[in-house]
Parts: sequence; structure tokens; C-alpha cells
Amino acid sequence: MLDNHAKLLQFFSVANQVTGRKKLQKMIYILQQCEVPFEEKYEFHFYGPYSEELTLRVEELCNLGFVEEQKEEKSSYHQYHYTITDKGESFLTQFEMDMPDIGEMITLLQEKSSRFLELMSTMFFFCHSSKEEIIKKVHTVKPKQKYTDEEIKEAFQLMDELTNKNKSSY
Repeated sequence: MLDNHAKLLQFFSVANQVTGRKKLQKMIYILQQCEVPFEEKYEFHFYGPYSEELTLRVEELCNLGFVEEQKEEKSSYHQYHYTITDKGESFLTQFEMDMPDIGEMITLLQEKSSRFLELMSTMFFFCHSSKEEIIKKVHTVKPKQKYTDEEIKEAFQLMDELTNKNKSSY
């Protein structure tokens, strides 16, 4: 039961800090699509793939004192920052997990905006389609985002890089 919580703690331990709930959702989904063994179920939602399971697990980790959620007031919204606590690190040492080395992947994802990760996760959601169909679907389900051809090209490149990177890390 706690294996999935421990996997998330491992993620937070490697990431150091994740800023934004949307970014957290997209990073876990993208890693999952790159065969990192996260098991949260995702559905397509307003901002792309979303997991209620992930939201609940992170809330549980916060309630247990394993992850700290800091709320920052912005001009028109709240921004959340997530970091693993010493208690979370200590708990993590009690688990043996078969997780690939995801440090490089996390670094690449953290460098991207949540808007870009929304694009990339949406593209992964439709990955069983052809490239042309994926592009068409992105423009259909995300018309207000006005993703450019350059952004879509960059997302495809990063998707390829991440999926190839993980295959070599096992």
C-alpha cells in the first residue's frame, strides 16, 4: 500500500522542490509515460492529464509530515511549493524500491514551464496516434493555448529524449 507513497517520496527527494500543482501532475504523468513505475491513474482534464489519486497521495504525504506544501500568494492566484521533509527522507530509507535513476529526467522537466509540460503531457496522452493526428488533437483540445509549431517540435524532441533516456537507465 505504501509503495506508491514511497515512489512519490523518491521523486520529491530527487526533485528537491516542485513548484506548482499543475507542474507536479504533469511531471509525474510524463515520467509514467516514460515507463517510470508510478501507478496513479490519469484522466484527461481541463489542463490535460490529471490524477485525483496523485492529488490524494500528495495530500496524505503532507498530512503525515513527509512532504511540506508551502502556499505562496501571487497577484491573482496561489502557487504551491512541495519539498520532502527530514521525516519523509527518514521514512524513505526504510523502503527498497526498484526505481530507475530519474534525476536527469526530473532536471529536464523542471527546466520547462507548466504550460510546456501541459503540451507535452497532452501529446503523450494521444501518443497512440500519428504525429499529424497528435498535432491536430492538441490544437483541437487546447485552442486557447495557441501552441506554436516550434513548441510542438520541441515537445516531440523532449519526448523522444526522455523515452530513450529511461530505456538505457534500467
